[in-house]
Amino acid sequence: MPLTSYLKSALHQFQFYKNLGEQSLLQVSDEQLFFQPNEESNSISIIVQHLWGNMMSRWTNFLTEDGEKIWRQRDSEFEPQITTRESLMEKWNEGWQCVFKALNSVSDTDMDRIIYIRDEANTLMEAINRQVAHYAYHVGQIVFLAKWMKNEDWSSLSIPRNKSIEYNQRKMKA
Repeated sequence: MPLTSYLKSALHQFQFYKNLGEQSLLQVSDEQLFFQPNEESNSISIIVQHLWGNMMSRWTNFLTEDGEKIWRQRDSEFEPQITTRESLMEKWNEGWQCVFKALNSVSDTDMDRIIYIRDEANTLMEAINRQVAHYAYHVGQIVFLAKWMKNEDWSSLSIPRNKSIEYNQRKMKA
C-alpha cells in the first residue's frame, strides 16, 4: 500500500476519534468533566491531560527523536491539573494539532524510516498504528464515562439502541 493511501486512512481514523471525543465532551457538564468514579479511576479531564502529554511527546519531531521525550512528565498527567472546560479544550486541541501537523509533514520518502518510542524501533506504520490504538482506547474511556454520567440523557454517537433496523433501512435506500 502506498504511504499516501495509508496516511489518508490513518488521518481519517484520528479525525474520527477526535470527533467522537469532542461529541462526548460536549454532552457533559463542566462538573462531570472532573468527576472521578474512584481513586484508581481517571476523570475525563485526566484522560484528556494524558492524551495531550502523549500526543505532544510522540508527535513532536517524531521522525527524528524518540517518542518518549525527556521533558515529558507522564506521571503528573494522572494528577488533576486542568480546572476549567476552556483549559481542557485548549489541551485537547493542542494535542490533536500536534498529531495532524506531524502526519501532514510525512512524505513517501519517509516510508522506510524507523520511529523510536522508548528506544523501541517501529516502522512508520507501526508507530502510527500504535497511536491510533492508544487514542481509540482513551477516547473509548471518555465516551464510556460521558455515557455513564448522562445515562438516559445521552445522545448516541452511532446507532441508538434498538434502532439498527431503521438505521440499516435508511442506509440501504441512500
